[in-house]
Amino acid sequence: MRFLHTMLRVRNLDAAMDFYCAKLGLKEVRRRVDEKNRFTLVFLAGSDDAESATAALKAGKRDAPVIELTYNWDSEDYGEARFFGHLAYETDDIYALCDRLMKAGVTINRPPRDGVMAFVRSPDNHSIELLQKGEALPPKEPWKSMPNTGKW
Repeated sequence: MRFLHTMLRVRNLDAAMDFYCAKLGLKEVRRRVDEKNRFTLVFLAGSDDAESATAALKAGKRDAPVIELTYNWDSEDYGEARFFGHLAYETDDIYALCDRLMKAGVTINRPPRDGVMAFVRSPDNHSIELLQKGEALPPKEPWKSMPNTGKW
């Protein structure tokens, strides 16, 4: 398993970019604007990681280790607890990992129906995103028909 990113929600993307880049010194390595779902994701790496994160992107790999700033275009009151989004880890076999977690009593909040992504929560309710390394696995049961459970 490999650490990928930590997601932080931001209210004002310009102010966040000023803080993280201009003041703290992080570098933007990727940006995703989703007009349909009305959000922008900005991935930032430390100055020592920016070159390798950019190279990984060009090679079709995930950009790690980074911070993902999530800016939802529609305002939302996140409260104190909702600014932290999730930790993300890449795994060699998302189905095997989710099966092992389920057998250990962990609820799969967002099953890997697409063979790519799942979410679970820690005992302290921190969201953990699990991502399939490489190409998506073919959809299969019980995952493809399993509904979401709780929040993720």
